[in-house]
Amino acid sequence: MKLNFVTVDVFTDRQFGGNPLAVVLNAEGLAGERMQAIAAEFNLAETTFVLPPRDPAHTAEVRIFTPRAEMPFAGHPNVGTAFALARAGQSYGRAIAGDRLVFEEKAGLVRMELAREAGQTVGARLAAPQPLKIGADADPDLVAAACSLPVGEIETRNHAPLVASCGAAFIFAELKSRAALAAARPRADVFAERLPRDGVTGIHLYFQAADGTVDIQTRMFAPLHGIPEDPATGAANVALIGLLAHLRPEADLVLAQTIGQGFDMGRPSLLAASAEKAGGRVTATHIGGQCVAMMSGTIELG
Repeated sequence: MKLNFVTVDVFTDRQFGGNPLAVVLNAEGLAGERMQAIAAEFNLAETTFVLPPRDPAHTAEVRIFTPRAEMPFAGHPNVGTAFALARAGQSYGRAIAGDRLVFEEKAGLVRMELAREAGQTVGARLAAPQPLKIGADADPDLVAAACSLPVGEIETRNHAPLVASCGAAFIFAELKSRAALAAARPRADVFAERLPRDGVTGIHLYFQAADGTVDIQTRMFAPLHGIPEDPATGAANVALIGLLAHLRPEADLVLAQTIGQGFDMGRPSLLAASAEKAGGRVTATHIGGQCVAMMSGTIELG
């Protein structure tokens, strides 16, 4: 069995920036166990596997794997997969026509919109497959220990650390300074003992930077998924923008922010995040950015 793949740098406009992604373009007939093994072989934050859609009205079924587990939804894999399919021009013999794609995923339907410049696809934007869900508070001492930080660096005036999701659950914690964000380090032992993988994907730290380049700087740790740190986490940031809109006092607003991630690990990423709020409820969240093609090749399975 011969599989065709491409790799893409996502949430960046230059090679060797952003978050790398592998996309297996013809994964029909491949068992989930093989997908997991291939994702571990690539050893990137995520690898996607493109399958024919179950509903012909949709573009494709997409399965997403970290090196250790399957994800119901993730951001940079969707943005990168949409970009890759648009560049390929077809999927399983069906033309990729227009600027809108729909992916079938474990978390639901993910609606994509391609971004083009001078007729060329340069990126994509997604609408989260699920509405914002805010879960239980998380112990600040636990978050601090898991991220090698003094508990006093966690900002609790706006919200306590908490679980939120738009299709994949993360713990969100605001920090008091950019220096604290830069100093954070994941402790895999604390994650393993107190943050089981089936509870949350990881911890997403953020600082509201407002430095003229970005509005928010973030970092995400998910060592139990084989991701000590992620250069860009669309699923976390699309929930973050929803959480920030939820916390705002206005009953109706559109909140748009530029989020930076990966700066502290040499993979700077820029994510365009937005949320819509009506009648005091967050009604839609989006995340998008640019992509750059990197490699292509084949995998020959015995």
